[in-house]
Amino acid sequence: MKTIFEAKATNTGGRSGHVESEDGVLDFDISMPNSKGKPDPKSTNPEELFAAAYSTCFAGALQAVAKEQGIDDLGDFSVTATIEFNKEEEGFYLEATLDAYLPNVGQETGEDLINAAHEICPYSKATRDNITVHLNLLLDE
Repeated sequence: MKTIFEAKATNTGGRSGHVESEDGVLDFDISMPNSKGKPDPKSTNPEELFAAAYSTCFAGALQAVAKEQGIDDLGDFSVTATIEFNKEEEGFYLEATLDAYLPNVGQETGEDLINAAHEICPYSKATRDNITVHLNLLLDE
């Protein structure tokens, strides 16, 4: 195994605290949302950070599998990750939904690309058999 790079961030104060990356690019207050949203609208939470990271990583995986399949232009594509923070009797758990918009490919190709990306995406590998991940291809009407 060859490490390509590593990232480091530190949290102080838990879910009512602060997080900062080693290089200072990420520098956010953390607050636990409630049913009415975040108490501090300029704060973030682990689920938002995870959604940002997962959507970005999955988009990169889509580009990689598209290139492998000879598709050079995905157009103005996007991936939106929704991360749910849920509670059941046994405790808390996460669930993820990935909505991929691939305007330059048809439905069958789009579904193939999403499934292939899910196989190689490091975040998908990390979550596999740990949380439910829903994959959706968004189509123009």
